[in-house]
Amino acid sequence: MPAPGKAAGALRTIGELAEEIGRPQHILRYWETRFPQLRPLTRAGNRRYYRPEDVELVKRIHHLLADEGYTIRGVQKLLASEKPGRGPAPKACSSGSLTAIRASLVQALEEDGG
Repeated sequence: MPAPGKAAGALRTIGELAEEIGRPQHILRYWETRFPQLRPLTRAGNRRYYRPEDVELVKRIHHLLADEGYTIRGVQKLLASEKPGRGPAPKACSSGSLTAIRASLVQALEEDGG
């Protein structure tokens, strides 16, 4: 929930975000050193401003650490295995299922006249 008087898509300061998730500001600064995906905007005086996508990432990291029981290393591995902006990495297909997919594509092309 955004700070009172702020739009949902507005930039948030580190203080606002820390208060929202119930963690001290130094924890958010620490997370920036451990998660390369977390890069808030920095302005004069090294003031941090978190974009909406940064806010979602911080909330996700907090949830994984506090509620799901992940370690920092576990969250790092999970986030690294995901492609940016695409969510979790897809599960690997077996060669048998790939062969079946290929066969159905070939059949579809033949029926289409291609």
